[in-house]
Amino acid sequence: MHEAKSNLSRLVAAVESGETDEVEIARAGHVVARIVPPRHRSPRQPGYWAEKVRFHINFDELPDDLAAAFRGELP
Repeated sequence: MHEAKSNLSRLVAAVESGETDEVEIARAGHVVARIVPPRHRSPRQPGYWAEKVRFHINFDELPDDLAAAFRGELP
């Protein structure tokens, strides 16, 4: 662990440059962390959920009993 703390920049640079796929950091002989390159993510697509999510037709209307509960008028 101490060696990893002392050489963190070098270890990250090794993963970043592709010199190694990952670096395992161990404490008392047990792996406690790994330094790995970030996962590749595809770019976001605006409007992806536009046709996939539907709201209830009365989404803007609050049921009377729920409105009463918000006002503190419990049954």
